[in-house]
Order: sequence, then structure tokens, then C-alpha cells
Amino acid sequence: MRLRSAVQVLLACVLVIGACGGSGPRPAGAAAIAPTPGRWTVTALGDSVTAGSACDCAAFVDSYAALTRQATGHRVTTENLGVPGQTSTQLRASLTGDTGTARRVAGSDILIVTIGANDFAPALDDWESGDCDLACFRPVADSVRTDVAAIVHRIRTLRGGYPTAILVTDYWNVFRDGNAADDLGTDYTTLAEQVTELADTAICGGAADAGAVCVDLYAPFKGDGSSDPTGLLAADGDHPNAAGHLLIAETLAAEGWQLSA
Repeated sequence: MRLRSAVQVLLACVLVIGACGGSGPRPAGAAAIAPTPGRWTVTALGDSVTAGSACDCAAFVDSYAALTRQATGHRVTTENLGVPGQTSTQLRASLTGDTGTARRVAGSDILIVTIGANDFAPALDDWESGDCDLACFRPVADSVRTDVAAIVHRIRTLRGGYPTAILVTDYWNVFRDGNAADDLGTDYTTLAEQVTELADTAICGGAADAGAVCVDLYAPFKGDGSSDPTGLLAADGDHPNAAGHLLIAETLAAEGWQLSA
């Protein structure tokens, strides 16, 4: 969707409550908050990528908010609820009941979800010990897909039918990448690519199952897979640097701001 038309849709949704699905039932526990015309809250959920770990820089949600303000003229506040090491199962649990995370989500107009990479860490440990092959990662991917769908459904419930944008990102790599990965050998880089494909398919599948937008980060970082992402990564090869966070923000902003109930 073009930026101008996406913003027009969003304005219509915000100014006329119910234009994108109606007010709907209120959730138990955390109470949904009606949108305020001209003012949006953007909340980012997820793992260390969301949190901005290993980067002494503005995390992508802050840059995304700045781009949103520039494009729409709206006042935009942000909530960065990224938790280093968080898994999809843990994020799902954090939204259950009247938790602090649930209350913040209930009052957010735009939700960005980046989750799933840490779910694969135990299987990677087994692989490195020689006790596992690619087949060990497939049940993890199935679980991630289920969790992502449940997270999106829970967000919609917490929002109580108010117009909401939910953007779920995948990953350029769920393990190390660039020069840091190359130092670990060809077996590692091959496995990382294979597992990332499993993970991204699961994440986007879960998002689609629940009617959310899946934003691809693989191509912006790596093109068709042949581009070297080292310049977008921190020294650990695992987390984005300042350039990487800005690229994520720009990729998210390119989706526009279409809301749905």
C-alpha cells in the first residue's frame, strides 16, 4: 500500500471509532483505551533485537516513531517492552491476565512484535554437542507459529476491537551472521540459514493465521541471501547496530499505518 493511502486509512479509522471494525467487546482485566485523534502510542514487544541490545543507539521503535511523526504529523509516544532472551512462549505468557505488559498493549495503537529467535537456542546447543540435526528444529518452528498466532489474537483481544496496527517481523538470521558467523565455519552458517528459513516461515505463518502483517527483514539485510550484513550488525554478529536499527525502522514505516479491528 502506498504511504499516502495508508495514512488516509489510518486517519479515517482513528477519527471515526469503529470505522475499521467497531468498538467490539472490552477484554477482561486490562481495559482497552480508545484512540486519541492526532496522538498514537507505538509499543514494541519482543527480544533483545527490540530492546536494542549490543547497540549504543536508538532502538528501531524510536526511529520508527520519528518516521511516523514526520509522515503523519501525529504526536507519537513509544513503549519499548523488549526483553533480552525472551521466547515466544514467554511473550505469550506476559500478555495473559492483567499484567503490566497487557495494560500497555491495551493502550497502544500500533504494536510491533519481534520474537522467536531465542526459542531455537536449546536446539542449537544440542546441535553443537552433536546430538541434533535440522530435524530437531522443526518442532520448535511449529511451536513458534502457534505462539505468534496466539500473541496476535491476544493483542486484538486486549485492544477491545479498537483499530490497531500489528506488525510482526521475521529475522535476517536467528543466530549469528556476517563475519562473526563466518568465523564459526561453514557448517554453522549453513545451519543458520536453514533454521532461519524455518523460523521466518513459522513467524510469518503465525502472523498470517491471525491476520497480522508480517514484515520481512531478511531481504533488507541480505537481499537474496548473497549480501553481507556485517555492516548492519554489532560486533557480536547477532544484534543490529545503529544502521541496522534504522533499516528496520524504515522497513516497518514502508508498510504504512493501516489499522484494523
